[in-house]
Amino acid sequence: MQALCLEKKQLILQDNMPIPEPLAGEALVRVHLAGICATDLELVKGYYPYTGILGHEFVGEIVQAPERIGERVVGEINAACGTCETCLRGQATHCERRTVLGIVNREGAFAEYLCLPLKNLIPVPASIPNEAAVFTEPLAAALEIQAQVTIRPTDQVLVVGAGRLGQLIAQTLVLTACQLQVVARHDKQRQLLAARQIAWINENSVKSRAFDVVIEATGSTGGFRLARQAVRPRGTIVLKSTYKGESSINFSALVVDEISLVGSRCGPFAPALRLLENRLVDPTLLIDDRFPLDKALDAFERVVQPGVLKVLLST
Repeated sequence: MQALCLEKKQLILQDNMPIPEPLAGEALVRVHLAGICATDLELVKGYYPYTGILGHEFVGEIVQAPERIGERVVGEINAACGTCETCLRGQATHCERRTVLGIVNREGAFAEYLCLPLKNLIPVPASIPNEAAVFTEPLAAALEIQAQVTIRPTDQVLVVGAGRLGQLIAQTLVLTACQLQVVARHDKQRQLLAARQIAWINENSVKSRAFDVVIEATGSTGGFRLARQAVRPRGTIVLKSTYKGESSINFSALVVDEISLVGSRCGPFAPALRLLENRLVDPTLLIDDRFPLDKALDAFERVVQPGVLKVLLST
């Protein structure tokens, strides 16, 4: 099969890789569409020492598995052992022995086929097109914020960053009726927000110490500095970014202001699919381009251009 691999920070398009063999309890999935996200770009930069097939946002069809052949599915990316102490506490996404699709010790979705445990594969309702279903994983990550932090209609909420994930976060938060603003730099980002009646602001217009909840979704240390500036005393900063390197943080000021820091990543797929099915969010507006898998290197050049949001790979 054809696949896009990462080795020593280099992307390599392989034409003759073996089709993976599913283990007991796993299924073989034929990938239809896969999305390039910020985590993929950071892996190329070396934020985590991964070698293998990249990609974790996908929609596909089960082609090998008992009783489920032909199902169109999306997949939860953390494959947990089910027996460690963390799994037994019901925290499978933090399994001590987990593999993570295209990120940790499990070949990913930028390929014609992939393998995941059957329990990770969620059927996609027929009314959801592939172009929307491929966003299920990042949409679930956006919804995880509301699973971790109570967002009230009276809350002043700021999203720092209006890129791929920031747009999805904004679309989910506006459904809470909170007082939402989004820091957006590019014209297209602003147009997309305005079309959903979501208020955007310039980073220079952000009021200091004014927001109850601030979500940092830029993938930059500057984004965290702006979030810290914007949050009120006893407010909450939610960190959604993954990026290489370290950031200098004044912990004394965090203590004095009694700021809560919340790390947030993977989220629930079922609510994400319900939002897509009921058309309460529309992630397809974020799609800027689509490339066949054999043009994956061109796709990675495209996705890093200024203002580009989502680029898809099709097989």
